[in-house]
Amino acid sequence: MISKEILQKVRKIEIRTKGMVNNILGGEYQSAFKGRGMEFSEVREYNYGDDIRQIDWNVTARTGDPFIKQFEEEREQTLMLCVDISASGIFGSHNQSKRELSIEICAVLAFSAIKNGDKVGLVLFSDEIEKVIPPKKGRKHVLRLIRELLTNEPQGTGTDVSGALSYVNRLLNRRAIVILASDFQDEGYDKQMKITSQKHDLVNILINDELEDELPDLGLIPLRDAETGEEVLVDSSSEAIRKKYKKQRKALKNELRDQFLRMKIDTIELNTNTSYVRPLMSFFRRRVHRY
Repeated sequence: MISKEILQKVRKIEIRTKGMVNNILGGEYQSAFKGRGMEFSEVREYNYGDDIRQIDWNVTARTGDPFIKQFEEEREQTLMLCVDISASGIFGSHNQSKRELSIEICAVLAFSAIKNGDKVGLVLFSDEIEKVIPPKKGRKHVLRLIRELLTNEPQGTGTDVSGALSYVNRLLNRRAIVILASDFQDEGYDKQMKITSQKHDLVNILINDELEDELPDLGLIPLRDAETGEEVLVDSSSEAIRKKYKKQRKALKNELRDQFLRMKIDTIELNTNTSYVRPLMSFFRRRVHRY
């Protein structure tokens, strides 16, 4: 049984994100992710000037007249949401945690996809695969995905991006849009990420909280790694320590950006303290202009 509280949360997310899709995003998703493939449609009689490479020799032989194959853009697509639900996602210094932000952005993309007639699937992961829901169409299916995102309690605490992408690569037989939402507190996933970006249309969503980038001046404070459990005491009243921490975090984020840029993987950076609308719109428009 699903609790009344969970149903209310699902409904609240549906109202907020569907409104965003219908009133603000409009056809941006469709323009950004329109089908790139071509599929066979029908044959018609050959006309002077047609490409002879498209002649259907079987039909031509049967009828005695030349016929060519016609193709049309492949419209129906699959959106696979690959979402990191490891322990670091519970952190949030503002009104929402990193995981809550992941849920909302995934809901926006899922409702955009079904409005476009696409299928949507879900893979939840930590340092293991936690839950898999095969791609389907329809509002009820998207509401189920949101419920899973809200209620699934991970068995693992760490993050294995490589393992998640490897699973997705085995799961999907045809080219799909793969959205990877994570704070990327992991390493050693370059190889699988390259494979995924070659097989699919991969988009990384980097989820961040500003408090992770800058230590507040609170004196002696314990810092605990949510995924490893390791804890250290830090004197946050020291300006030198705060500057060093900020510099290290900045270097890590720049390294991550450069890494995705080298692999030519689209990335959307989101923060828990700011709206996701502007970066999402900016991403959609960059893709439209590119194509």
